[in-house]
Amino acid sequence: MFGTSGVRGTVGDEITAETALAVGRAVGSDAERVLVGRDVRDSGALLADAASAGLRECGADVVRLGVVSTPTLARHVAWLDADAAVGVTASHNPAPDNGLKLWSRSGQAFDAAAIDRVERRIDDRDYDLQGYAALGTETTHDGASARVVDHLVGRFPAFEGLSVVVDLGNGTGRPTVEALVALGASVTTLNAQEDGRFPTRKSEPNADSLDGLCRTVEALDADLGIAHDGDADRMMAVTDAGAFVPGDVLLALFSREAVRSAPGSRVAVPVDTSLLVSDVVREAGGEVSYTRVGDVHVAEEAAKEGYGFGGEPSGAWIWPAETLCPDAHLAALRLAALVTESGPLSTLVEAVPTYETRRENVPVADKTRVMQRVAERLTAQFDETLTLDGVRVDAEDGWFLVRASGTEPLVRVTAEARDVAAAERLQSTARRVLDEALDD
Repeated sequence: MFGTSGVRGTVGDEITAETALAVGRAVGSDAERVLVGRDVRDSGALLADAASAGLRECGADVVRLGVVSTPTLARHVAWLDADAAVGVTASHNPAPDNGLKLWSRSGQAFDAAAIDRVERRIDDRDYDLQGYAALGTETTHDGASARVVDHLVGRFPAFEGLSVVVDLGNGTGRPTVEALVALGASVTTLNAQEDGRFPTRKSEPNADSLDGLCRTVEALDADLGIAHDGDADRMMAVTDAGAFVPGDVLLALFSREAVRSAPGSRVAVPVDTSLLVSDVVREAGGEVSYTRVGDVHVAEEAAKEGYGFGGEPSGAWIWPAETLCPDAHLAALRLAALVTESGPLSTLVEAVPTYETRRENVPVADKTRVMQRVAERLTAQFDETLTLDGVRVDAEDGWFLVRASGTEPLVRVTAEARDVAAAERLQSTARRVLDEALDD
């Protein structure tokens, strides 16, 4: 039922009020006080109502935060002395989708063990339903976003003279704007009106959806551009030259700064991360640890001792000393501080090495069986393999990854190296092994 980003799908099909009610009952059976928040989608109101009803049926007291960003909700679990939070959001998915993601007191998304408990209760209909006298209460809490802004402003120096364009994508990212303004930056907003239909651009901030931000930054001669997705757990950037910053490059910049701030520290990244990140981190004196794909897995690793940062090229950035939730507001201010201290973002990006990457998606009928055969072949043929999520093979001049899609009947092949010939060779090797598995 749950994936790495909670339960998510099309409203009226995979996601219904019954889904939210069941999740609320399951969470409420093991908690006393639970927060409920949602993103800007119209369907979120009824799903939040259903989740609240399920929580209260099982005796949990509910605190409603209303429409807030995901990092705002996650931070408030501890701030409001709650046991958990239910976020009604489909993050960067299109408007017809919605979902539910669960957050623990540490600000981290529910780990595998906690999700298993929720799923078991739902599958067995094992709910701790209460009688009239023991039903939970519901209250509202105003000012959650303002508290996040105040908290962030207190952690950064002034950004006087910095000009920033922020594309909110019609989502919940307003605290980023408020914090930048409070710190003295000159801010221009795009798509700032909250609208769960996402009428102006796709909710996911990527190179294809941020053409308007790129053109605006260049036209206004701004210092940088910031973009969020619908629930502001993702942050992507545009340079002062109006160029989109690839996620791997942004991950390398954040990772290097984290290691420089804490020499010898480690950085957690998913197995499909570019080689340039490990090169940059090692040059700065740190080490990279690989995880399964998904911010919940990155957060789980980054929570361990010795880690200063964790992130995904998709735009999820985690500073574990601050919060274990991907926090786009914090990331935006971190990037603004980096530009203020170190110079133009375009110059920082140009200094990061670029490598050759090859990607392809191969349709398969049974990805589980195919990946079993791929894993058997690759682990037998190569010494340096990592089987956390698919199979990653590291070579002297690069790496490749064969991994089943989590949502589609596909196997994804990624190969990367420091030059074109090596990348093509590694891709050919990966594809040959996959083809052999398919032939079987």
